[in-house]
Amino acid sequence: MARFLKNRDIALGEAPGSLIFVGQKKVDKPQINIIQYNKSDLLESSDVEFRKIEQNENFVNWINIYGIHDTDLMKSFGEKFDFHPLLMEDLLNTAQRPKLEDFESSLFASLKLLTYDEENERVNAEQIGIVLQENYLISFQERRGDFFNPLRERIRKAKGKVRSASADYLLYAILDTIVDNYHSLVEKIGYRIEDLESKIIDDSSSEVLEELHSFKKEMNFLHKVIRPVKELILKFQKSESDFIKPETKPFINDLSDLITHSLESIETYRSLLNDFQELYNNGLNNKMNSVMKVLTIFASIFIPLTFIAGIYGTNFDYVPELHFRYSYFIMWAIMVIIAAVMLYIFKKRKWF
Repeated sequence: MARFLKNRDIALGEAPGSLIFVGQKKVDKPQINIIQYNKSDLLESSDVEFRKIEQNENFVNWINIYGIHDTDLMKSFGEKFDFHPLLMEDLLNTAQRPKLEDFESSLFASLKLLTYDEENERVNAEQIGIVLQENYLISFQERRGDFFNPLRERIRKAKGKVRSASADYLLYAILDTIVDNYHSLVEKIGYRIEDLESKIIDDSSSEVLEELHSFKKEMNFLHKVIRPVKELILKFQKSESDFIKPETKPFINDLSDLITHSLESIETYRSLLNDFQELYNNGLNNKMNSVMKVLTIFASIFIPLTFIAGIYGTNFDYVPELHFRYSYFIMWAIMVIIAAVMLYIFKKRKWF
């Protein structure tokens, strides 16, 4: 299925707020993990049953759900934490555009987690929905993974500000992890793009062209995914939600700078790829000019010879080779040798 759009036929005609999962099932069974912490204490539970989720007002509660295809479980969360129906609809739609929505009972953010498949040289995207309430942050991921393990380690070891801050700072820390990964991913692909220039100069083959088009596609995908996140962060900066504390606002400015840098890098590499496309086309044109130059020289040599042969033919009374026993085979050998030599020359000059 295309990464830009997903099949939403299943949701056609349904009322707004309907609980319909749009996307692909990526785990067999949903899993709930919980981290509860304050400045001095930490509680952590893995694979918790929904009915055993305990709400603790004295802690920041980070509830993370892997697997969002189970609409019954999602409905239970919506009822337990008083999610708005439109928020529930956005949570279940993995094709949702990155956004930040301020509801009466919660603040909702939706964006993409990006990873790079080294083997296939392709960017993979996963939807994450984050719901912020007073002392609660509930994150919904499509599949299990270790994307936020560095952040969890910071919480466990009480590194930085996160253990002494409120749930809105945890939202900032999650967004910071995601946006920082965007920047790293753009740089990783950027290094490969920069190496492409020497390949184009040395070898203008179809494989290089395919690689060029592949990078163009990946950069277009990154631009589509990351550009709306800038709007999300700007909205986060300007939000007057009661769930965002004034002391968290200055940290959000750093997010804005980082996402702007990532977008500028994407634009730079997209422009660079267009220049490489032009370089490739110029290389092809130069190569074609060289081919035509040599072929013209060959043609110039053989045209007068062919003209003379055309007038006189080989119908002379005395042609020594006519009565030689192996003339026919010698003629074929000479023709094959000439063809082979020309093919060798063309191959060596990389004309095909």
